[in-house]
Amino acid sequence: MRIEEIELVPYALPFREPYVTARGRLGRREMVLARLRSDSGVEGLGEAVPLALRGGDDLAKVARRLRRACRRLSGADVSDFEGDQPLRAAIDAFVHAAAGRRLPGPAAAAIESAVLDLAAKAAGVPVWRLLGATEAPPLPCNATLAAGEPDEVAASARDWAAHGFTSFKLKLGIGDDLRQVTAVRDALGPSARIRVDANGTWARDDAIAILGALEPLDIELAEQPTERLRDMAAVAAATSIPIAADESVATGKQAARAARARACELATVKLAKSGGVGGAAGVAKHLPVYLSSALDGPVGIAAAAHAAQAIYRDSADPELAHGLATQALFADSIATRECELRDGALHLPDAPGLGVEIDESALARLRI
Repeated sequence: MRIEEIELVPYALPFREPYVTARGRLGRREMVLARLRSDSGVEGLGEAVPLALRGGDDLAKVARRLRRACRRLSGADVSDFEGDQPLRAAIDAFVHAAAGRRLPGPAAAAIESAVLDLAAKAAGVPVWRLLGATEAPPLPCNATLAAGEPDEVAASARDWAAHGFTSFKLKLGIGDDLRQVTAVRDALGPSARIRVDANGTWARDDAIAILGALEPLDIELAEQPTERLRDMAAVAAATSIPIAADESVATGKQAARAARARACELATVKLAKSGGVGGAAGVAKHLPVYLSSALDGPVGIAAAAHAAQAIYRDSADPELAHGLATQALFADSIATRECELRDGALHLPDAPGLGVEIDESALARLRI
């Protein structure tokens, strides 16, 4: 079996409502779909989601780097995907594509996902099994609430709760943070789990003051309150709210540094940030992690969901809801089959590989 064709398709998914955080405002999410096709008709899917709002490369640069790396896979013999060690063969193929290149995380994650999807389909197993997991139960997810007026955010929280969600993440750093969180707590009652995320935009003293004011509202955790780890360590020492790193921890080396500095108790892992499952596992060696979306499309969400099934085999599970329900924020999809959100949890498709099937007409319509 050989990789006969490689296709990269830039496309954009529109949001139901503008997605607003302290980092900016989005009306749509731009990304690149990567497709590896073998001469036997098997297709592997990956997805690159740029992290430009977080200081990363934009869509055009990610696409260029992805295209150059994928060229190394053109015509590659991947017959070992059908052998007795398909995971090892997939890892070798990914290393061959990425070796010697400083690939941005989104591009590396897309190549890894496409290779794993192709290998798992060739082996006739789901990716989670290829990665060594023994089962794939539904993944509890948090609702993600964009920043806004307190009453609007509370109304959004009630809508999510009506669909079975019990964990809620509020994007802070815009407007009156205390009023916003108070409105959601009042709307949901004492049993709801509420976490907050400032995307690293608070100054150290502001973070300490705001989290101090939020402590009586029983906050589950605070993601990336400040940009720098040194400041985050001071915040962590000053509050009883557990701190989770996001933007400041993308690699195992960074996670080890954050743990030593006592800057956080946890880290949220995005495959686009860490460069794929391997990078995410490196972070999990040093800090308990939960998976999160970088506003991925259906392929990226599926890749993260499969990774979540396998990552705790060798690492501690903090038993927190994952931030993988963001597909509900979009008004459209390019998939006829994808992970399903039901009763506040993400359910993986019952199919080999990632289990995602592309809607060709939708992809053509949403193509950039």
